[in-house]
Amino acid sequence: MMDLLEREAVLQDLTGHLRAASVGPGRLALVRGEAGIGKTSVVNRLAQLADPRIRILVGACDPLTAPRPLGPLTDLAPRLGRPVRTALSGALIGTCRPDEVFDSLLADLNSYPSLLVVEDVHWADETTMDLLRYLARRLPSVPALVVATYRDDEIGRTHTVTALLGTLAGYPWVSRHDLTPLSRRAVARLARGHTVDPERLHHVSAGNPFIVTAILNSPEEPIPATVREAVAGRLAGLSAAAREVVDVLAVLGRRAPLPLLADLLPASETALDDAVACGIVRTDGQATEFRHELTRLAVLESVPAACRLRVHRQVLAAMRSGPLAPGDLALLADHAEGAGDPTAVLEYAPDAAAHAAASGAHREAAAQYARALRYADPLPLDRRASLLEGHAQACGLSGRLAEGIASRRTAVELRRTLGDRLREGDDLRLLSCWLWPFGQTDEAGRTGLEAVRVLEALGPSRELARAYLNLCQLACYRHEKARLTTAYAQKAIALGERFGDAGAVVQARFHAAAADMLSNGSGWEECEQAMSDAMAQNLPEDAGFLALVMCWFAALRRDAARTTAAVNRAEAYCLDHDLPSYLLCTRAWGGWGLLGRGLWAQAADTAQGVLGHPGPPPVARALALTVLGLVRARQGKARAWPLLEQAADSVDPGCLLDTGLGWEARVEAAWLGGDLDRVRTEAQRGLDALAGRDHPWLSGPLACWVRRAGGTPRRVPAAGPYALELAGDWAGAAEQWDRLGCAYQGALVRLSGDAPALHQALAAFEALGARPVVARTRAVMRARGVRPVRRGPRAATLANPYRLTVREMDVLKLLHEGMSDAEIAARLYITRKTAGHHVGAVLAKLGVHSRQEAARKLHDPKR
Repeated sequence: MMDLLEREAVLQDLTGHLRAASVGPGRLALVRGEAGIGKTSVVNRLAQLADPRIRILVGACDPLTAPRPLGPLTDLAPRLGRPVRTALSGALIGTCRPDEVFDSLLADLNSYPSLLVVEDVHWADETTMDLLRYLARRLPSVPALVVATYRDDEIGRTHTVTALLGTLAGYPWVSRHDLTPLSRRAVARLARGHTVDPERLHHVSAGNPFIVTAILNSPEEPIPATVREAVAGRLAGLSAAAREVVDVLAVLGRRAPLPLLADLLPASETALDDAVACGIVRTDGQATEFRHELTRLAVLESVPAACRLRVHRQVLAAMRSGPLAPGDLALLADHAEGAGDPTAVLEYAPDAAAHAAASGAHREAAAQYARALRYADPLPLDRRASLLEGHAQACGLSGRLAEGIASRRTAVELRRTLGDRLREGDDLRLLSCWLWPFGQTDEAGRTGLEAVRVLEALGPSRELARAYLNLCQLACYRHEKARLTTAYAQKAIALGERFGDAGAVVQARFHAAAADMLSNGSGWEECEQAMSDAMAQNLPEDAGFLALVMCWFAALRRDAARTTAAVNRAEAYCLDHDLPSYLLCTRAWGGWGLLGRGLWAQAADTAQGVLGHPGPPPVARALALTVLGLVRARQGKARAWPLLEQAADSVDPGCLLDTGLGWEARVEAAWLGGDLDRVRTEAQRGLDALAGRDHPWLSGPLACWVRRAGGTPRRVPAAGPYALELAGDWAGAAEQWDRLGCAYQGALVRLSGDAPALHQALAAFEALGARPVVARTRAVMRARGVRPVRRGPRAATLANPYRLTVREMDVLKLLHEGMSDAEIAARLYITRKTAGHHVGAVLAKLGVHSRQEAARKLHDPKR
């Protein structure tokens, strides 16, 4: 069952109408939307939310050639009084008039507060339509809410529903509720845990819940069978002329101007009206299009190849004969390829790609460059190199790193063959830039240095400014001494200002400040300002990248509040500017931030969402695997180490170290497993790799783990709470962790404390569901003679199948209502932070990874 998303406002309105109508006067609610939009799901949820004292009556109309007379009333007759059933039986055999049925139903509704649902009114027979007219006029006299649902994509000017709506227009007790397609954010939320690209899912489904569900249930099928069958069912009733219109529109692809359709199919107006009436296509009087891309593809696969070729050629000729707009280029390229015209493909596809890239549509740009490259073999080398460079850039920004890197490598070779040293150097720099998120950090460094060597030989240039910037970034990410990062930054700024490259200047300023921030704590405000400047100067790629890096650096500093704010900001910016590679990395760091805040179930859910996306950047994949492995280790679940090993295998060892998660997670997992020798070995390996680098937030935790395992760490740079712990000030360290919002880290430090600190640590670990460290804490307390406070579970908790407390059951019920942490806090009169802890505890006890899974457990504990 699909979770109801973005239906809260409609449900709130309907429940309000039901509450008011149950005590009179009655109301009529019209719920409308296209096929598959979720009308049935909404009325079913409304019935679930209804007061138990309200009688629920649900009937439906059927798509029959000859609809059943009063079919919906026949469905729900068993729940009605004898007078209604008697009158209905008589009406069906012709022994009494329909108005007698209407009168008896009205009297029945007047005797008991009711919710009467009539579904799919667009298929209703004439008598049912008369019944609705009759009831609508008299509803103010009865304690009932009547809900009628219908498909607004299947009613035309002469449809009986249109006539009914005209009758109801003057009644103030009639309300209208539109169900709209799901947003990108909602579709992405539903796609978590599935190997489906959320952006493509939204594109092909147009946010239709039925299509979204079908794709998620059958991700391996290009067109799910349920969608194919639904489309075939709709097409079956069309005339031959209307079917031809639909076939031609499927070949035309996107929004088709009506004059173009008329040129291809003269006298197609009536046939188009029939196609619109069946709900597959729509028109606004200027153009027509399919409601959903997947529906178009389902139709297209059944169009004969000869027909497709003919239409593509006709459209290509027609469009080339008139004026062209930039928005036509992609369509021209598509028809050129469909028409089998390579010359036309190479004429339009590169321009279409450039237009898409300039508009921020990087997926479309990558697809158009790939189309051009399929026919590029006869082109001169410089044109092929330009296409490869465009393809590489678009792929990098749209999340297809492997393809982009392959194209960039080929472009480097072509530029070298041509002797174009400037372009060769720039391609080397760009290759280096994308090798780092691809996890190949060593090659990224070598390639970056080679780019500078090539470009320095040519003298000052904008390309050299960017090459220096790349080395500045790599030095920062590898946590080299801050002075090295600053030296490269100064060179990049000088050349960036000289050649007018605002992006290079703002990024260099950012990374110079970031190096200081990571080494000595100052510079956060300068980083924020640089990122804000990139946004203000409309530099989306630079700004999106910096927003992502802010998430990383906030997480490295274990600052929960800043990490949350940075992730929210970066996610919104990347969604708005179509930057999926940056978005997935942002979400991976968001998972680490949730882990630090003690929201382990949400962290695991976020990590699963990254891993479920097709082809996440290897760095994002490694981060997500690390988060997931560490959650499992902290909860005492099996198969934590295989996840950590997968993370290590996803990227170069240097990348795992640079990100700051891999080594520390492995050390902690060894400690949780009781393998102290491995703790010291893994931590020492990490410290050895950090020798000569300058990042106290990386070396500090490793030194602390050596100390916790009974070893004596060598003196290394350590930041904030780590420095205090290494100095023996566990209380000061714990206080800093509390201020940072890291309850788990604070509890770990308190294991070195006195009896009250141990009690506090034990309570924190128990609340988090950290079973291995709970056992370890109890062992420490026994060894020190500290008696744990025995708080046995209450009777209600013992009786609960999941050992949920009364308060946790309250939280679970509110999760079932779809409430956020803030809404739960308001309902239960607790803080939002406390609500978050309760939610985390509920998810941990239920053994689930998402709020939706937890909600489903409320009424179905066997799930």
